[in-house]
Amino acid sequence: MKVNPRGILYIISSVAGGGKSTLISLLLQKYPDIHFSISVTSRAVRPGDEPGKNYHFVTREEFEKLIEQDFFLEWALVHDNYYGTSKRYIEKELRKGYKVILDIDVQGFRIIKSKIQAMKSIFILPPSEEVWIERLRNRGTDSPESIERRIKNGRNELTRVNEYDYHIVNDKLADSLLALEIILFGEKKEETPAQNE
Repeated sequence: MKVNPRGILYIISSVAGGGKSTLISLLLQKYPDIHFSISVTSRAVRPGDEPGKNYHFVTREEFEKLIEQDFFLEWALVHDNYYGTSKRYIEKELRKGYKVILDIDVQGFRIIKSKIQAMKSIFILPPSEEVWIERLRNRGTDSPESIERRIKNGRNELTRVNEYDYHIVNDKLADSLLALEIILFGEKKEETPAQNE
C-alpha cells in the first residue's frame, strides 16, 4: 500500500469494556484535525450509537457483498458480528498526510500491520481483570451470554498485547489521555509514560 509518508495510521485496540472508545472520543474532541476511520459493522445498533459517527451499520448480507467487492482493508468476525475497515478511506487520508485513528480488534491489527508501514499501534489495558469485568457488566449494553463471550475473547486478546508498540493502562482517564497524546505527538517511545503496565 503506497501512501504519503506524512500520514500515519494509529491503531488502537483493547478488550471489550477497556475504555478505548471513551479515550478516542476525548481525543477527537480535543484535536479535530485528527481523522477517525469509521468501521463498518453488521452488529445491531445499540442505545447511544449514531450511525455514520460510531459505525457504518449494514446487514450481514450487505457486509458479505462488500467482502466480495474487495471493499475492505481488513475485516473480521468478532463476537459473532462482522467488522471491517474501508480501504479507500485509509488510502485517501494517509495520502493527504493526516493522522488517522483506527479502532480495531487484534485480528484486524495483525492484518493491517502486514500491509501498512506508516503506522503505530496502541493497546488500552484495564487496570486489572476484576475492574475490567466489573466495567463490562456495568455497561448495560450486553446480555449475560454476550458478556461471558466477551470476557473469554478478551482473555485471548490480552495474550497478544506485546505485539503492540505501546500499552496504556486505563486506570485514571486523564492520565490515559495524556499518555495517548504523547504517543501521537512525537515523543520517543522510551520516554513516554504509556509503557506503564
